[in-house]
Amino acid sequence: MMDETLLTNLGTALSRQLGVKIQINRTVSIAGGDINDTYRIESNEGQWFLKMNNAQKYPGMFAKEYDGLQTLARTGAIKVPQPILYGTAGPHAFLVTELIEKGRLVSDFWENFAASLAQLHRHSQPNFGYHTSNYIGNLKQYNTAYSSWPVFYAMNRLLPLAREAYDQQKMDKETVKQLELLSKRLPDIFPSEPPSLIHGDLWSGNFMVGNNGKACIYDPAVYYGHREMDLAMTRLFGGFDTRFHYAYQAVFPLSHGWQSRIGVCQLYPLLVHYVIFGGSYFSDIKEVLNEF
Repeated sequence: MMDETLLTNLGTALSRQLGVKIQINRTVSIAGGDINDTYRIESNEGQWFLKMNNAQKYPGMFAKEYDGLQTLARTGAIKVPQPILYGTAGPHAFLVTELIEKGRLVSDFWENFAASLAQLHRHSQPNFGYHTSNYIGNLKQYNTAYSSWPVFYAMNRLLPLAREAYDQQKMDKETVKQLELLSKRLPDIFPSEPPSLIHGDLWSGNFMVGNNGKACIYDPAVYYGHREMDLAMTRLFGGFDTRFHYAYQAVFPLSHGWQSRIGVCQLYPLLVHYVIFGGSYFSDIKEVLNEF
């Protein structure tokens, strides 16, 4: 059962944010991830979704997620849970969002999902990056702006995680050297393309079928990057129908040779998972590096 003091503080914060007296009647624990505890909040004014974690261990995480959800929501391209409130209560950090009820898959779900993602990816800005750092999983994600995608990908993605893995004694000098050499070759690998607003962590665990039969995406690691990063991520752990990939290609075709770049794009999430979890992800990283 959730601490009564925390419930009272949440009710007070929601009342202040929404401008109406909120009385939390019940919280129901629901399946969450590795970092957060998740609940359904039931109140006199409706229901919401609550995420909580250790405020000291993950400083600013929910502020960054709130910001990312706002950025995605403003595009109107694809459904995200409307962010309501974030803050801290004692040792706890919390984020309250709209509660999305699960729906049934409709016949054109994958085609609509692909078209919505393509619409999101058409939102651009002059440089690759984002106005703030954020998180991917429990790792800090650097978003320093660069005009070049290869430079951004090397400096903000591959090399910081190579250093992190080496410092944790999970990666040997030879593999770090391979990542450094690949980083120098990135301008020859990626064709020039404008920055796209991307979800940043688009695997099957970060979308659901909403009650309108359309896709809702959440748990973003938002930035303006190369859109092939989102598409490569959808192929990494499965869960996306082939119709999704065909439909995306039909409405917003990828640049020539995209198939050959899937592995390079997947290096970042593979490094993230290796730093966090270790294990067999190292062999996947080596496979990509040896290919290039």
